[in-house]
Amino acid sequence: MSALLHRAGRPVDVASLAALRVLYGALMCAALVRAMATGWVEQVLVEPTFFFKYAFAPWMPVWSPAGLYLHLGVTAACAALVALGLFYRVAIVGFLVGFTSLQLMDLTNYLNHYYLVVLLGALLGVMPAHRAFSLDVRRRPDLRIDAAPAYMVWLLRFQLACVYVFAALAKLNADWLLHGQPLAIWLASRGETPLIGPLIAHPAAPMVMSWAGFLFDATIVLWLSWRRPRALAWLAVLGFHTATGLLFDIGMFPLIMVTATTIFFDPSWPRRLLRRPPPPLPDAAPVGRPTPAIAAVATLWVALHVALPLRHYALPGDVLWSEAGMRWSWKVLVRAKDGAVTFHVTDPASGRRFAVSPGRYLQPRQESEMAGQPDLIHQLARHIAGDFARRGYPDVEVRAEARVSLNGRPAALLLDPTVDLAALDPDAIQRAVRPMPDTPPLSLGAR
Repeated sequence: MSALLHRAGRPVDVASLAALRVLYGALMCAALVRAMATGWVEQVLVEPTFFFKYAFAPWMPVWSPAGLYLHLGVTAACAALVALGLFYRVAIVGFLVGFTSLQLMDLTNYLNHYYLVVLLGALLGVMPAHRAFSLDVRRRPDLRIDAAPAYMVWLLRFQLACVYVFAALAKLNADWLLHGQPLAIWLASRGETPLIGPLIAHPAAPMVMSWAGFLFDATIVLWLSWRRPRALAWLAVLGFHTATGLLFDIGMFPLIMVTATTIFFDPSWPRRLLRRPPPPLPDAAPVGRPTPAIAAVATLWVALHVALPLRHYALPGDVLWSEAGMRWSWKVLVRAKDGAVTFHVTDPASGRRFAVSPGRYLQPRQESEMAGQPDLIHQLARHIAGDFARRGYPDVEVRAEARVSLNGRPAALLLDPTVDLAALDPDAIQRAVRPMPDTPPLSLGAR
């Protein structure tokens, strides 16, 4: 243990941490400015009248339009300060609070890369990433350091490795490797893509791309960790994420991964890029020595982020169908779900029955996200019950007829249509999930 702590405390050039801070802050600032400029705020947080909430944050409000723009503006300013390294500790906390609360406003906005942004920001926030190449150092020269302990670089590499390794594990299934699904479904609509359209339209393309994606995710951390092929591996990262960004609507994820994986390079790479010689390293890192307490916290962090993506193995059913354990698990692009939900409301007192469309309460984007996720269907069912209570129908029963197609399978009932969702506790929703259909996914020839 002492030998490991000694290696973890070995000083390495702080330049790679500083460079990641600059890239991270600049990218997040650009993303938030883009969100304000492209109408994302209106589409996602102004136009909806109902918002899905995380179970651990049902209290999170959604501001008025003016408040939302102020919220994004302040968060973007904090991201810019992170990039500049000015008032860094305050700025990174301000950014994380602003960005995280933005995600908590509506659960249907969840994306894997938003989760990654929070995790990387949390790690950078406790590291001395502002003590080189920053305005804080210019403001206070005594802050400047040349070295940081190696375990800080290790933790950032671990966090990125989780994305790739668990994404590969999620692809280790028959739909992906034997049927080329869901890629075959998505590629069928992209045959007109400039330059690569004919290649995408080839019948073998889904299988080739499915296996290429699996092998890339399964091995890229090894190649990035190996000094000799590292440059070629990073070029593969650049090519892979550029291609996925062009083919699929996955937002800032490709840019985040391309910039963040620079942490796998030698810690002095920014100085070499700027043609500056690496500094002589001290005998011991000047900050953040891995004391037993720090080692314990780091071990808990690693254990948590290994356990979370694996928790679905302890839960009943197939995670792609039931969604139990789906979030925070790096299951990237592994399922295509199309569904339609109709709610059936019964008033026991009068015997009246109503068929309710989700479109009465949701925007199309929200309805599409909800249709395949049992906990979201349950949330809307309880909201519908509350709405009927306000209209003079207390104690109504709300059932859902949710027909869902997974990876091109024939649509099947996701939930037991006899269960009164209004009377069901949130932690009991999985009891209403029906078994996953045993039919195979859409065949390649049926595209």
